[in-house]
Formats: sequence, C-alpha cells, structure tokens
Amino acid sequence: MYATPLGDDEAELRPLEPWQADEFLAHIDRGRDHIGQYVPLPDRVSDLESSRSFLQAYADRAAADTGRIWGIWADDTLVGGVLFRTLDVTTGCAEAGCWLEPSAVGRGLVTRAVGVIIDWAVGTRGIHRIEWRVASENKPSIAVARRLGMTRDGVLREAVPYRGARQDIELWSVLAPEWRAVRQANSETPHQPAG
Repeated sequence: MYATPLGDDEAELRPLEPWQADEFLAHIDRGRDHIGQYVPLPDRVSDLESSRSFLQAYADRAAADTGRIWGIWADDTLVGGVLFRTLDVTTGCAEAGCWLEPSAVGRGLVTRAVGVIIDWAVGTRGIHRIEWRVASENKPSIAVARRLGMTRDGVLREAVPYRGARQDIELWSVLAPEWRAVRQANSETPHQPAG
C-alpha cells in the first residue's frame, strides 16, 4: 500500500478499496448529516453491503481506467475522500469530487488532496480538463475550487433533484496549462497550508 502525505499534520491520501468497507461505513456514519447536505454519498452508503458495493464500483472503474477513489486519513482515521467520478483519457477530461466529515473541516485537507490527484491526472495521465461540479449553496466546496485556481464556467440551473428540491449546479474547471502555471507560481513562493 502507498500513502501520500498531505502536509505536516499527520494527514495522508491513500487508495480506498473494497476491503475497507467497514471503515468506510463507520466514516460515513460519523459524517452522515454533514456530508449529505449536498452530496448523495450517505444515501448510497447505508450499510456494509452498500459500502462494499460503492467501493467495488470504484475498484472496477480503476481497473477500466474510468475513475478512481482515495481516502483522506488524519491521525490514522478515515475522515474524507476525493475521487475522479469520471476519467476519460481519450478526451482528456475528468470530473473530481470530494467529501469530508465534520471533525476534519477547516484544515485544508480537501484542497491539498484534490491538488495531489489533479497533479496525477495532468502530469501522469495527460488529462487536459478537470471539472468540479458543486451545488451553488455549497460555499466550502466553491472555496476549494477557487483555491485550486479553477474558473467558474457557468451554472446549470435546477439541474439536479436532491432530497425534494432542485439544486443549481456550478461548473468549475481548470485546464492543464492553467494548472501547471498555478503549481509553478506556488513553487516560487513560500509554502502556505491551503485552507
């Protein structure tokens, strides 16, 4: 197994796999209400079987090279995750996403973790466009997009029905040349923890 450090605070990014279904379910249960405000993940992961099935679907996507999922561990506890919901190396487009339980909010973990996976997608896989879709009311996730140097492409009005209401979805993106420029600019200044 491998892990990528996410800073100086004992946090790291690791693959999230089906054998971790128990830990994943416990994590979702701890953050169910918080995570479920804007993300349907808690509705999809409600018991051990659905937890294993969700993670297996991403293992299958990884095997097919169409998606990936990673967990964020802080102090050796799973507290969140990031993923490529879609990954299309033929067109060079991917859609990133995230979630986090309340105990880990405000530490910059998502921003740093998404930065790691964008580095991988752009640098290793040759992805040209990374998209970020977020409910217009989800201000913390919009702040992540801004910190990552993404551009707001527009709003898909009332695009997604969610828990009895229709959500406006903002579409943000960063292109590979823009990402490289952001990373270059950040390497020329002292490291500042994101978030």
